Amino acid sequence: MSEEEKNEGSDAEEEEEEEEEVTDLTNSDVCTKYQEAAKIVNLALQGLVGQCVPGAKIIDLCEFGHTVVTSQAQKLFTKKVDGQPIDRGIAFPVCVSVNDIVCNHSPLATEELEPLKAGDIVKIDLGCHIDGYIAVAAHTLVVPESADAAPASTPDELGNVAVAAYNAMLVAARCIAAGKKNTDVTAAVERVANAYGVTPISSVRMHQMKRYVLDGVKEVALKSPNPNDNELEQEEKLPDCTFEKAEVYAVDVAMSTGDGKVRPGEMRTTVFKRNVEKQYHLKVKASRAVLAEVDKKFPTLPFTLRHLSDVRQARLGIPECVQHELLTMYPSLHEKSGALVAHFKCTVLLLPSGTVRVTGLDMPDYFKTEKQPDEETQKILTEIKEEEEKKAARKAAKKKKKKAGKS
Repeated sequence: MSEEEKNEGSDAEEEEEEEEEVTDLTNSDVCTKYQEAAKIVNLALQGLVGQCVPGAKIIDLCEFGHTVVTSQAQKLFTKKVDGQPIDRGIAFPVCVSVNDIVCNHSPLATEELEPLKAGDIVKIDLGCHIDGYIAVAAHTLVVPESADAAPASTPDELGNVAVAAYNAMLVAARCIAAGKKNTDVTAAVERVANAYGVTPISSVRMHQMKRYVLDGVKEVALKSPNPNDNELEQEEKLPDCTFEKAEVYAVDVAMSTGDGKVRPGEMRTTVFKRNVEKQYHLKVKASRAVLAEVDKKFPTLPFTLRHLSDVRQARLGIPECVQHELLTMYPSLHEKSGALVAHFKCTVLLLPSGTVRVTGLDMPDYFKTEKQPDEETQKILTEIKEEEEKKAARKAAKKKKKKAGKS
């Protein structure tokens, strides 16, 4: 090969490298897409909170949230890229889990539970993506007596577990920073749980998120494995990992007044995700039809059976797909009867300026506790509160200045 040909080859390789798409937060367009997805998630959550009143049906709430996310997402980034529309919409189906159900409850129309009633504890979980860049959130509330009233009272134990879960989420979000390790976060969550006398739900984990990847390789456990557990109950120890700049994480915290060892219930699993690494030639016609539709409509992110074109056919075809690991199940998880559960989740971006929380609503102010966090946790919570107050003051001053300029 001549020197000229070598140079041409080298130039072509450099050009190819330059054209490679940057899909992390070092790309400002990517950062914008995460933030826009986050706004939609927060909007949908706020709407759902207002819809959680006595008599509301769970399936109606799920569909309301789905409509908000999809309709708002379709309004953004409408310009086509290379002749193709930008993919956007649901990143995780809207789930509404009541009382001892912890998460992943998104029922079929034929398997609806009884409507909400005053005093029910509701956990809402959902996700949105713009061009594969995902934002997720979860929120816990108590159904009030009526739409315009706050819950009459909440048990002390519920206050303890709700405040613990919310504060653990805030502290964990602060701990997820470039250079820190996942074990630092686990220790912080356990410290909060111990202070409030509750138990982290061991099967819930925090995950790194990437483009079209909801559950990334880097994970954070809510509690360390207990060597006293029997072999069947023993939680696996997660590999240690270090957080890096430009990463994105789902900070997922669920706490219980019970033992924290949730179990799949008797309800049908309706939320699934395609396992893109697995291939198998299915034998059953219904299974092949379901998989073909999933590959076309939901190739990478979770979906609910309700949004397949033929639910009856899906119910027939799903088992073979699961058996051969083509689909991953997200079963409805239950805590033991009588245990109180709270679930909060937010999305954080590890920006050059620091970790920024972009999703999640404030904890309802009717959740109260007499228990106090430990000194280290209290210091972090105070810092967070002071930063939020400064941010609110700057925003108010900016708004006042803008208003003065118009007059």
